[in-house]
Amino acid sequence: MSKAREPGTGMADEAPLPMARRFRGFLPVVVDVETGGFNAQTDALLEIAAVLVEIQADGSLKRGETYRYHVQPFEGANIEAAALEVNGIVPDHPLRPALPEKDALQRIFREIRRVVRDNDCTRAILVGHNAFFDLGFLNAAVARTGLKRNPFHPFTSFDTATLGGVVLGQTVLSRIAEAAGMAWDSSSAHSAAYDAEITADLFCFMVNRLQPVYEACIAR
Repeated sequence: MSKAREPGTGMADEAPLPMARRFRGFLPVVVDVETGGFNAQTDALLEIAAVLVEIQADGSLKRGETYRYHVQPFEGANIEAAALEVNGIVPDHPLRPALPEKDALQRIFREIRRVVRDNDCTRAILVGHNAFFDLGFLNAAVARTGLKRNPFHPFTSFDTATLGGVVLGQTVLSRIAEAAGMAWDSSSAHSAAYDAEITADLFCFMVNRLQPVYEACIAR
């Protein structure tokens, strides 16, 4: 006779909980973009990072692989000096290995579509800190480049600012990290890869904190 599973724990002989079941067929993927301003239609996309999220046998989440690309500003893109002061990007630096928007997105989307298939999910869902910003720039770049196989849901997202307010009483990324007991490196902030990885760690931490609530609901 197998031992009953307690909320938030897992037995070694249990099959892993499928990601498709945990999020209604969605695969959460954490995305962070660095840009030349706040307007997704007119301002340049300069850097993009996507971090995969993996599910373990006990249903808890952990951060997976990171994909990050520097992006060439699209023709006619606006770039605000104030934005560059924040993210520290020098768009025309000779050692900056930037790719055209379409190339960068295709590389990221190819990996995400593979993981969506591997997890029997229907599509990806963007996880971001103030996710509307990242999703807006992603959707604008997809429209500009004419890409047809965008794996992300076009308007649904998970926002760690909202989750942080609910779970930890904080909405600023650095303060959520501190409340969660995680180190915060201000010198690395505003790098797409760093911000995406911190956001992924926080998303996993907060979802894992809510795991007993989820298990109680599905047990009804």
